[in-house]
Amino acid sequence: MTVVTTITDASIPAEDLAALYGRRWGIELHFREIKTHLKMDVLRCRSPHMIERELRMHFIAYNLVRSVMQKSALTHDVNLQRVSFKGCLDTLRQFAHAISGLDKKPKTIAAMIDEMLLTIARDLTPLRPGRTEPRVKKRRPKNHRLMTKPRREIGPLPHRKAGVENHPKSPLT
Repeated sequence: MTVVTTITDASIPAEDLAALYGRRWGIELHFREIKTHLKMDVLRCRSPHMIERELRMHFIAYNLVRSVMQKSALTHDVNLQRVSFKGCLDTLRQFAHAISGLDKKPKTIAAMIDEMLLTIARDLTPLRPGRTEPRVKKRRPKNHRLMTKPRREIGPLPHRKAGVENHPKSPLT
């Protein structure tokens, strides 16, 4: 394995650099969870102030999900690194509907939360030490032209199937 780094201290052993790289890879996986599972791959706001608020809301949501994962891991004595983020998010969404329907029934709500934490603790990711993944794009590019000018300058574009004859459908008999 070759690691290129800006760390110039030769006294740091290669094993420590490899461990740092492994920790950095874990952080990249956390960013992926935020972008894909919390749908932050595209920001929807336009002004810098609103973009900042949108980012903060995503980070708050991420930390809330992570805190539920931690509570589940501690309650049921499982390794936090093995608890599935996506599984936890799906479980939270499912139980939120059920819990919101229980109006002011604290014992039932507490029992539902305990059941939710148990469900989260059971949804563990498999052990995959030293796993490597290919660096490829899963999503294919859309079959649309790129916008290279503002909309007002481009004007209406012809349909992609321009020039293809449009045969009228035959009436049902």
